[in-house]
Amino acid sequence: MRFQSRFRLRATLLAGLVAILTGVAPAGSAQEDVDPSLLDMEGLELLRALEEQEQQPEPEETDEAQASPAASAEEQAAEQERLRNEARLKALIDEQEQLRSALAEPSEGTGAAELGDASPRVAPGPPAERELPPAIFDRENESIERGTWGNRKRLKVVKLTLDADGDGVPELTRYLDRESELQIRREEDRNYDGVIDAWSDYEWGEIVARVLDSNDDGNPDVWERYEKGRMTRREIDRDDDGVRDAFYRYEGDSLAEERHDSNNDGSVDLIILYEDRLRVSAEEDQDRDGRMDTWTTYIAVGGEEVVARIERDTRGEGTITVVELFDTETGRAVIARKDEDVNGDGQIDVVSIYESGRLVRREISDPSLIEL
Repeated sequence: MRFQSRFRLRATLLAGLVAILTGVAPAGSAQEDVDPSLLDMEGLELLRALEEQEQQPEPEETDEAQASPAASAEEQAAEQERLRNEARLKALIDEQEQLRSALAEPSEGTGAAELGDASPRVAPGPPAERELPPAIFDRENESIERGTWGNRKRLKVVKLTLDADGDGVPELTRYLDRESELQIRREEDRNYDGVIDAWSDYEWGEIVARVLDSNDDGNPDVWERYEKGRMTRREIDRDDDGVRDAFYRYEGDSLAEERHDSNNDGSVDLIILYEDRLRVSAEEDQDRDGRMDTWTTYIAVGGEEVVARIERDTRGEGTITVVELFDTETGRAVIARKDEDVNGDGQIDVVSIYESGRLVRREISDPSLIEL
């Protein structure tokens, strides 16, 4: 893999340099195994120059008295050139190591990409972006035509590209406003497979939107919005059918609402509302007929959410026919009462009373409505 090849670069160059300087090239030496695609032109030229210098025949031994000043000066100049080449090659190796470390080390901060490691009810901060040395980017001016990124006018930008593994396909491209030098767009190949899988947009240097291809199939499946350093919305296509089916809305630093379309019919069938990172209510279309039929109310007990009330439309007529009430004193929901409108006339026909979750009494207004 190119990712692994890039991380082998330092060892490869060091081993090759040792072989060149010592004149000893063991079987399968790094000098023979150097992949030219891993080196830039300067690195290749330095390696070739060092090889040529080492391959020059050694001068015949002569008495110091017989050595001409011109020959001595030539040898000194060649030695100085060799030392300069060695120093520059070592500098190139160090630059590559700096890049390797910057790309490999985890960054501080919690971004949307790390949602699995944080509470889903906490609004994620912006995705972490590593500080990379400016010198490792290729730089060119470019114009972005109107509408390319949804932009209303033609943009004059500076395009910065980083091809860390030297395969000709950039892993990171940054676009800066040419006047302010603020970042306005970023495109990344996060897993180094040669395909861009993250697109981020910025305003005044701050991220405002990001699109991800989380499963690397070439199709975007996550859409995120940011404001003031926090995620405000996140939409997901969970089954990768091209239709967004999970929607999350954040207020401040916390999740405020989530909506789901579990059967991909284009209609939301579950809505959950939050306050202080605890559920306060939910409504659901359990029979998936396009109409909500179950409403749940939660209360906080000891810092945990507990079901306190459930209302149901069991007849599919748009009216509540069953109400269940729960005892929450113990910190968990235990059914205490159930009211039923059996015939849908808006009047309670059956009242069931429970103790410790067990039915102890039932009151029936019209026995003909109940099967005994």
